Amino acid sequence: MRTDMVPGATFPDYELSDHTGKHHKLSALQGGDPMVLVLGRGGFCPKDRRQAEGLLQLHREMEVGYCRLVTITTDTITQTNEYRSGVGAHWPFLSDPRRIVQKDLDIAEYTDPIHNPMIPHVIVLEPSLRIHKIYNGYWFFGRPTVEELRQDLRAVSMTCRPDWDITAPGFKALWDQGRKEHFYPYGKAFVETLGEQG
Repeated sequence: MRTDMVPGATFPDYELSDHTGKHHKLSALQGGDPMVLVLGRGGFCPKDRRQAEGLLQLHREMEVGYCRLVTITTDTITQTNEYRSGVGAHWPFLSDPRRIVQKDLDIAEYTDPIHNPMIPHVIVLEPSLRIHKIYNGYWFFGRPTVEELRQDLRAVSMTCRPDWDITAPGFKALWDQGRKEHFYPYGKAFVETLGEQG
């Protein structure tokens, strides 16, 4: 991967088509929440399918924890839709058959010239696409476990949620004063946060 893609750096705000053909920028899919970004080989890969199946339960937790999950592969839109449906996923899958991400990040899996996929990675992102952690998943056990991702999301949430500990001094007073901008969804209506989920 590009040498500038390290914790603390900003991940590129790629714009790609989802499994339905609708274009999305990563920043719009993320909104103001932590996000797990899966860069995969595609639906042909049994390791990717197994990883996606493992993420199904975590995604249910991420939804109630106000976190986002996005998968990008080099599959076509049709293949992306079939992959997503086949594993029973409900998060956005983005299609990159032109290999924009693969080329830009320098993650071509040169050991597979037949499919020419990306080297699988999982990137845990803080808000504003700030990189928290990068996992290289060329080998399956290089990919993070569900529990590792839970720990990462806890760490990111603790730093990006000002109201993480509402027992901290002053928070009850802020609430009593009607200063709701200090509490999730930080001055937005909940309906606005639903619109950000893409």
